[in-house]
Amino acid sequence: MSASLNATKATAALRTSARVSAELLLVLVMAAVAVWFLGRMWSIVWPLVVGLLLTTLTWPLTRFLRQHGWRPAPAAATVTVLFLLVVAGVVALIAVPVASQSGELAKGVAEGVQTLREWAAGPPLNIGDEQISGAFDAGVDRVQNSVGSMVTAVVTGMSTVFSGVVTTVLALFLMFFFLKDGPRFLPWLTRQLPGRLATDVPVVAARCWDTLGAFVRSQAVVGLLDAVFIGLGLWILGVPLVLPLAVLTFVSAFVPIVGALFAGLVAVLIALVSNGLTDALIVLAIIVVVQQLEGNVFQPMIQSRGLGLHAAVVLLAVTLGGSLAGVVGSLLAVPVAALIAVVWNYLREQLAEPPREPETDAAPTGAAVPS
Repeated sequence: MSASLNATKATAALRTSARVSAELLLVLVMAAVAVWFLGRMWSIVWPLVVGLLLTTLTWPLTRFLRQHGWRPAPAAATVTVLFLLVVAGVVALIAVPVASQSGELAKGVAEGVQTLREWAAGPPLNIGDEQISGAFDAGVDRVQNSVGSMVTAVVTGMSTVFSGVVTTVLALFLMFFFLKDGPRFLPWLTRQLPGRLATDVPVVAARCWDTLGAFVRSQAVVGLLDAVFIGLGLWILGVPLVLPLAVLTFVSAFVPIVGALFAGLVAVLIALVSNGLTDALIVLAIIVVVQQLEGNVFQPMIQSRGLGLHAAVVLLAVTLGGSLAGVVGSLLAVPVAALIAVVWNYLREQLAEPPREPETDAAPTGAAVPS
């Protein structure tokens, strides 16, 4: 005979489920409102985020200078100028060799296009010059008919470039002020908050800062591994501009997906116009293998170790961030997940019950202990 359900327990379970569902719904609504506010303030939030990430990268040198007697303002200014010089040096390291070999590259591109035309004219495609000219004329007509949309795209692109320049300038200024006044932020924040918040919020902020630093360092290690392996493959194949391509690969590693695609496209193009189709295909295979190792092995392992996240969580965070916000979402997915984990772990620490000490049955003094 099966036991019947207890009406009181069933009612209590339903009420508990309803209460938990309502509380969870309220939390989700508040999270949606917070995300909406961030979207409305994105023109300020994005430079702030970039400035924080740059600060985590340059803070160790600033801390070293301040520990050796430098005043905050000169130390921050010196590190900012050095950072700008390093960035300019990296750009020059990439641009100067490319400019010096631009004639050879242009000649190689023309020869590559002619080779493709000759290959297309033969079997199995058998595409003649008349068909190529017809396709070219059709393309010209289509371009002429879509001048308006092209102008709109150019204006949009110029607006994006201008917005990127403004974001960069604001991020650099914020980095300077963070380097100069960063150590005074937590004491100031402690004085502004009441009660227990004066203790909890600074502790969480300090842990979040350490986590951001771990993210930047791990991303730099991943970019260095990409640059070494891809640069080694290019050097073995005899592809020109190995050092600029390796530097470009390292820098592009800080921009997920698009950075890797851009650096890989440049490397394959240079291999095509300088070494031929076979070496270009080999370079493409090397880049695909290295990128797969980065996305599925290096990045999850290094970031999971440095950020305290499981490798599967890192993969899922990048996938979710990319689907929600594109390149920016992919860039911020891992640090955001790590910061959420920091807050969650701190809440667990505060809400957890202290461990109970094991009770010992001590015999009273003078009492007889049975044998």
